[in-house]
Amino acid sequence: MRLTDKWFTALSENEEGNILIITGRDDLDAFRKSGKFNNRLEIVWRYENERGMPSEELSKEMEQMQELLCKAVESDKLAILTGIYTGGGERCWVFYTRTVPVFCERLNSALIGLPVLPLELSAETDSDWEEYLDMYEMKEKEDE
Repeated sequence: MRLTDKWFTALSENEEGNILIITGRDDLDAFRKSGKFNNRLEIVWRYENERGMPSEELSKEMEQMQELLCKAVESDKLAILTGIYTGGGERCWVFYTRTVPVFCERLNSALIGLPVLPLELSAETDSDWEEYLDMYEMKEKEDE
């Protein structure tokens, strides 16, 4: 399995009608079908902004966190970042991982040099990658 850096962007709305920018990773069928990444872990960073999008400064902080975390969990394919949702006052990163406890250990180690971040984590079993497939439909709609 080879992890590529191919991404797509789509627009949607959240339940409150706010615009969401969806950034999804492409070419993940081998990972999805492998049966090894059965746990979906979501990291949410909520922020205040009247337009629902993060400021340029906050975006840079979020990108730094994402880069550090991806380096820590993707290098040995412990987890794969599959999608990022931004808008409505929050950014949500969606990872599929082999094991949640080890992911959390790596997250703490990777971010140790940063100030405490307002991150909320949730995890659940999603062996069929339902969330990813729902997100991927957005790409297909954009392509039409």
